[in-house]
Amino acid sequence: QVQLVESGGGLVQPGGSLRLSCTASGIIFSINTMGWYRQAPGKQRELVADITGRGKTRYADSVKGRFTISRDNVRNTVYLQMNSLKPEDTAVYYCIPTAQIPPPWGQGTQVTVSS
Repeated sequence: QVQLVESGGGLVQPGGSLRLSCTASGIIFSINTMGWYRQAPGKQRELVADITGRGKTRYADSVKGRFTISRDNVRNTVYLQMNSLKPEDTAVYYCIPTAQIPPPWGQGTQVTVSS
């Protein structure tokens, strides 16, 4: 059974930074592409960034240059470093292994960007 535990969210002012973490169990982590998604109130869930087992990354246009995804295959953990945060980044952030069907959505971690 896949288990994902996201952490690191919180309230931050515009321009601030946060680092999200997601630790996975129940999968062979090192071979799985891991994705960070977010869902804002009233909006559809969207892909923010993903990273292959070998470290190839992709980003949504809205976060390019501000967010960095990385992973530690020893700790079975994927990270999302978020800099220059904007109010429109406010959402619940989730991580999943993107090839898993159905997607094993966890509780997510709330990120709120507000002054």
